Formats: sequence, structure tokens, C-alpha cells
Amino acid sequence: MTELNADQARRAIVDHTRRLAEAAAAAGPDAAVPTASEWTVTNLVEHVGQTQNWVAEIIERRITDPTQLPTEVAALPADPGEWSAWLAESAQRLAKACSDDALDAPVFNPAGDGRTGVRFWIGSQLNEAVVHGFDAAAAAGRPVDVDADIAAALISNHLAMLTSPTWEMQRPESAHAIRGDGQVLQWQATDAGAWFVVRRPDGATWQTGTQQAEVTITGPARSLLLTLTRRLPLTDSDITVDGDADLARHWIDNTAHVSG
Repeated sequence: MTELNADQARRAIVDHTRRLAEAAAAAGPDAAVPTASEWTVTNLVEHVGQTQNWVAEIIERRITDPTQLPTEVAALPADPGEWSAWLAESAQRLAKACSDDALDAPVFNPAGDGRTGVRFWIGSQLNEAVVHGFDAAAAAGRPVDVDADIAAALISNHLAMLTSPTWEMQRPESAHAIRGDGQVLQWQATDAGAWFVVRRPDGATWQTGTQQAEVTITGPARSLLLTLTRRLPLTDSDITVDGDADLARHWIDNTAHVSG
């Protein structure tokens, strides 16, 4: 699995949360989020800050039983002028909770895969900061830059979630839709490696590397990530689709999960 080391991931969570906060301030609390049609910037900031605090509590308390997950969420400050500081605090709290000493601690992992709970949550929350940072930037009309290594790690994280042991329980309609008879879809980053998915009758699987495929989607890792998370269309100018474009669209249409 393409991964960042824990220190890189922690720093990236803090950095991308800061960028999100700056874009949110530029857009204003009532601005619509074009990439999340039912949300305003207020909803976006509230979601990210509350989720970071919620996950930090799970890790701090070393919760392993899903029935014991926190039931209360942090309150969004009423004054938008306080949002940047609130988000900075939530990101720092999360980064501190995901310390090196905690990485292998017993913590609930919703994916039920081979990762420790803390390593799962680092990937999940980096995905939240980056993808929702793109949402905030879209609301503010700002460009977004995502380092290729971060985008590549999040592509792996995204595919791992969609093919995890618990995905069918969480999203049965998605798990069933992405089954197939051996069709192969491939994503090739021009700056950070490649991934392919095999749609099998008993469920989809993925690996890094290349394979003969029915369709290959090529572009910078940033653009591939944002296409997979439905923030950019397959027709984006940075993306090239070779082969069965309908197969690629079907995959994306049935894998709306963003948070990893």
C-alpha cells in the first residue's frame, strides 16, 4: 500500500486543515459548496472540526468496542472569526493523539482490515482534510495544490476502504455494484505510481502496479484522487481515459465514499 510515514501524515493533516480554514474564511460562512451541493461553508467547517475531535477522543481513550464510540460532538463556535483557531486546535489534537507511541495501540478500525486503528484513522482524517479542503477552496474560487505523495497515499487509502472486509456491511449497494467478472480498471499517475482494481464475482480487489486493463485513467495523482472522490469529472483536462469509459464512470458512480 502506498503510504506516508506517520510524521508526514500528521503534518499534512495540520497543514491541509489550515488551508481549509483559510479558504473557508475567504468564502464566508454562508457560501455554497459547489462540490458538496447540500452544504454551506458552515456545514463543512463544522463537519471537519467535529470529526477531528471525535476521532481524537477515540484514540485518546483507546476505544476498541464500537458500541462505546463517543456520542457527543464538539460545538462549532458561533463566531466565524473563531473558526480558524478552532480548526487548528482540532487538527493539533488529532495529530497529538496519533503519536508514534499510539500507532500500534488497540483502537477500533471500522475497515476491519490489517491496519491498526490509529493507522486507519490517520489515513481517514488526512483524506477528510485534503478532500474537504478542495471543497472549501471551490467555495472560495481558489486553486488547490496537493503533493503527489499525499495524493498517492490517499488513492491507496480510498481503494483500501472500498475493498475492505466491512465495506459490504457499511455500503452494501456499493459493494455489490463494483463486483464483476474479472474486469480490470487501472489508474496511472504521471507523477506517483499506478493502481489497478479487479472486479471479481465475490468482490473487488486492488493492488499497486500495472496490469492489462479494460480502461486506464491517467493523470497527476492529485487529479486522480479528486476524480475518484467525485470532485473532478473524468472529462477534466488533466485526465485521459483510454478504453471503456463507461466502466470507469460506473466505478466512480458507485463508490461515493470519501472519508476512507
